[in-house]
Amino acid sequence: MARLLPVLKTMPLTAMLGLAVILIYAATALFAPLLAPYGQAEIVGAQFEPWGAAYPLGTDTLGRDMLSRLIWGARNTVGVALVTTVLAFAIGAVTGLLAAALGGWVDLALSRLVDVLMAVPSLILTLLALSALGPGVANLVMVVAVLDSTRVFRLARATAMNVMVLDYVEAAQLRGEGTWWVILREVLPNISAPLIAEFGLRFCFVFLTISALSFLGLGLPPPMADWGAMVRDNAALITFGDLTPLLPAASIAVLTVGVNFVVDWMLHRASGLKD
Repeated sequence: MARLLPVLKTMPLTAMLGLAVILIYAATALFAPLLAPYGQAEIVGAQFEPWGAAYPLGTDTLGRDMLSRLIWGARNTVGVALVTTVLAFAIGAVTGLLAAALGGWVDLALSRLVDVLMAVPSLILTLLALSALGPGVANLVMVVAVLDSTRVFRLARATAMNVMVLDYVEAAQLRGEGTWWVILREVLPNISAPLIAEFGLRFCFVFLTISALSFLGLGLPPPMADWGAMVRDNAALITFGDLTPLLPAASIAVLTVGVNFVVDWMLHRASGLKD
């Protein structure tokens, strides 16, 4: 904590705002059962009831409380996106570091496999994979994580290869240190800054991808509250001047902007540039 305070004091206003947004969303996701007035699948009134004292944000197409579903959506949408990002980062970073450290046919095989996966637009490939595997949270997480790990692989491999040719890495190899020792003790600490920043960016892309898939009907299965599906289910209200469908869309946009504010600040610090 003592080391963290000086860093926080140097944060610009945009980064502080982004960090506050992230903390608010995290608290909402963690305490969703306590904050939500109703369950995420509980039908409490008639469909499309207007905003009022009973239902502050009205009800949706099935009569479920919109405020409760927005709160539950923070846990479901953000939680699934975070798990997917962690899995994508684990797959991409490990394979990228191994490709850079081992080289040879391992690097060639992994790089060509990644090139094949990246040759097809990711959204189209995701839709095809989910259509073949069927809906479900596990399938959604696995497909999006595998396809998004290709981007992490490219970054991890490129940054690690720049470090592998340095003198201190060659010295460690001449001492007889193993591959994993070199990766964990010499390479990874020196590429951690761009990888941490990439984690924030990957989370944004995964978050938007899952929301887009939910809007198309291939995301989180009902009755789970999901912001992308909530936009689709309540889109008819826009023709009547009702702003309810814009609330989950705004929730997606605010979190994305907040994470990008923090990532931009982290990249600025990692670059060593002065204000």
